[in-house]
Parts: sequence; C-alpha cells; structure tokens
Amino acid sequence: MANNTMEGKVAVVTGGGSGIGAASARRLAAQGARVVVVDRDGDAAARTAESLPTEGLAVTADVSQEADVERYAATALDRFGRIDLHHLNAGILGTLDPLTDLTAATFDQVMSVNMRGPFLGLRTAFRCYQSQGHGGAIVLTSSIAGLRGSADLLPYQASKHGVIGLMHGAAMYGGPRGVRVNAVAPGLIPTGLFTGVAGAGRNMEQRGLTTPLRRVGTPDEIAGVVAFLLGDDAAYITGEVVSVDGGAAMVSTVSASGGAGAWRPEETG
Repeated sequence: MANNTMEGKVAVVTGGGSGIGAASARRLAAQGARVVVVDRDGDAAARTAESLPTEGLAVTADVSQEADVERYAATALDRFGRIDLHHLNAGILGTLDPLTDLTAATFDQVMSVNMRGPFLGLRTAFRCYQSQGHGGAIVLTSSIAGLRGSADLLPYQASKHGVIGLMHGAAMYGGPRGVRVNAVAPGLIPTGLFTGVAGAGRNMEQRGLTTPLRRVGTPDEIAGVVAFLLGDDAAYITGEVVSVDGGAAMVSTVSASGGAGAWRPEETG
C-alpha cells in the first residue's frame, strides 16, 4: 500500500460547514492536509475550520456564483500558496413535489447549485493546477440518486446524474494533465441536507433497513472513501463512481429477496 498521508497538501472542501463536507474536512485534516472549508453559511464553515487538527481556513461562498468560486480559490492560494485536492461536495435537495407540481424556478435552483457549482469548481481547479504546474485529485459528490431513478426529487436526481457526466468528462480531460477525477455516491446518510425539506427525512432510519447492511450510513463513512480517492492509494483510479450505500444500489426489486426490505436472512439463507 502507498503512504496515504496528506502532509504538506492543501485541500478545498465545498459544503464543508456540516454533514458530509464537514466530515471530509476533518478526515483530510486528520491525515495531515490543511483544509479550506467553503460554505455559504460562514459561521458553519468557521466552526468546522476551527475544529480541525491542522490549519483550517473558512471561506463564505455560494458555489453557484462564478465570482464566489474564483474568490475561494484565490483566498486559498493567498493563504497557502497552492491547492492540491478538491472535494466538490456542496449541494441542495430541492423538494419532494411531484413532477406536475414542480416549478421551473425550483428546478433551476437545484441545477444551479448541484450542477453549475461542480462545473465552476472543476474549471477553477483545473485553472489552478495549470498555473501551479502540477496535477492533483478531485472528488465530486454525486448520489445513488445519480445511478437510479425514483418518482420524487426529480431535480436532485437529474443534477446528480449530471455530476457523474461532469466527472467522466473531467477525468478524460485531466488524465493526460496528471489530474485524477472521481465521484462518490452516498446512499441514505442522515444529514442537515434533509432539514427543511418536508418529508425528506421521514422514516430514513427505517428505509435504511431495506439495504443489505440493514442500516443508514454516516458522514464519516463517506469521508473515508473521499479521503481514499484523493490519496495516493488511489493513484491509478480515475473516472470512477464509488457507491457508499450499504449495498442499496445493487438491490433488485424484481427478485424475491429484493425490494422494500421484504427479505429476511432466515428466509434467504
């Protein structure tokens, strides 16, 4: 195994004020990286940055705004002189409204943060690598909603499918330039992302029981995979989507043992 220390490296984590982003910032810092915590909630970003065991820097920014993305990168470079790693994680859920009730404004808002944000983050990351004269690694946060379909959260699903498309294109572009680009696809991870979205968090723990591992996941479990993909142990991995979902994405709803948690170990052997 390679040495997966991140000593001397600088990481940018968007959506780092809470949830998966905060867990990612903590994990990267625990492995030695200095971390730039980006969040539109500046107070949350500051709390995460202050909690890190290495030097942290909080930047208030809206990842859907071009000027804000350029500013967080410039602030990071001004403080640390380099950026090596990016976890482009910031995202919003949208609503559970049925398709016929969805507004174009809701769709545009979700796409602005969840698709435009990663695009701007990728572009800025590549510009930084180009000016620095060295490559690096990038992880985007997609979702198992980007791998499958369901009748709710349509804008969110569309955006997370799109994130995978962005990742594939950026990985192709980045390979010859020494930049690896991958994505992580979390499953049921109870975080603040679901706060304020009516019905989104309802029965999440119960729904987690329908996965093969029979539970929901934690932000720290996602962060561990992000750190692996950003680290040297993943030096020959690019263009991949890693599902971290307790096996949810593989469940077949047309088999006797699949579906909404109908199977029991004693029945399936």
